Amino acid sequence: MTTKKVPLANLDWDDVRLFLHINRTGSLSQAARQLHIDHSTVSRRLSQLELCLGGPLFERHRTGLKPTELAHVLALQAENMERAVLSLQEELGGTDREPSGSVRIAMMEGIGTTFVARHLEPLLRKHPKLRVELVTSSSIVNVSRREADVFVSFFKPIGQGLACETAGSFALYLYGAPSYLENHGVPASLADLPKHQFVGYLDDLIQLDAVRWLDELVARPSMSFQSNSMLAQMAAAASGLGLVLLPKFSVVKEDTLVPVLADTARVARTLWVSVHHDLQYSARIRAVTEYLHRLFESKQEWLNGPADAQPRG
Repeated sequence: MTTKKVPLANLDWDDVRLFLHINRTGSLSQAARQLHIDHSTVSRRLSQLELCLGGPLFERHRTGLKPTELAHVLALQAENMERAVLSLQEELGGTDREPSGSVRIAMMEGIGTTFVARHLEPLLRKHPKLRVELVTSSSIVNVSRREADVFVSFFKPIGQGLACETAGSFALYLYGAPSYLENHGVPASLADLPKHQFVGYLDDLIQLDAVRWLDELVARPSMSFQSNSMLAQMAAAASGLGLVLLPKFSVVKEDTLVPVLADTARVARTLWVSVHHDLQYSARIRAVTEYLHRLFESKQEWLNGPADAQPRG
């Protein structure tokens, strides 16, 4: 039995928007969760869109859905449609209205969990209609594909349609647990570091060269513990497994870690805040990005050192 093609004139923007969610997540179930509808509805509407376009948009694989050539063609035009809709919503809504709605911010686990999440209350008190979603990721987040609205990174992202601005910097210092230093001694200089054990990232899982900061202090560090989680590294180093290079923002007063070679063992990184240029003047996006810039600017002295200074406010 042949299936009758639906006229292209019946193309529905809601179905195109659903396609974008499926294409970005690679999963019907994830798209359903994002759109707050059930899986069967997503499947039915995808089939309806495929009938309208006259061909399949995805091939099913064990690892997820693989876009077809037709999907690649549709994605280019669908993203243009999405940009037009977002632009229209912002223009009709006015630029001076109260910011409202959700804003998804993506960044590395360390800065998201130990710094930014601790300082969001003033933003949401000022703009009670905002809702912040914080996504921590150890990989590059594609703002152009709407994987997040705002991306805070330690490098300047490369991509079309991005508005990227520097937002300050932060320093990383070497730390060790008192128990480790008692058992292994305190390094007297950078030349002593090859004799010590270190805690750091799993090399084969590092997708961002910006986090290969330990390599800037020790050419071939001897690793006793490795994890893709900065929080796990902190816990392991606090237990005495080895020295660890950590951003200043991640080491708070209650941690059982002390600075090592604070005057010489220091690495610096620049902070970047990126959004898609179609969203940069959105009231909700602007409220968040301007707040992040003010936050990083106001904390520059503490974010950069000295290593044993404690956070204020």
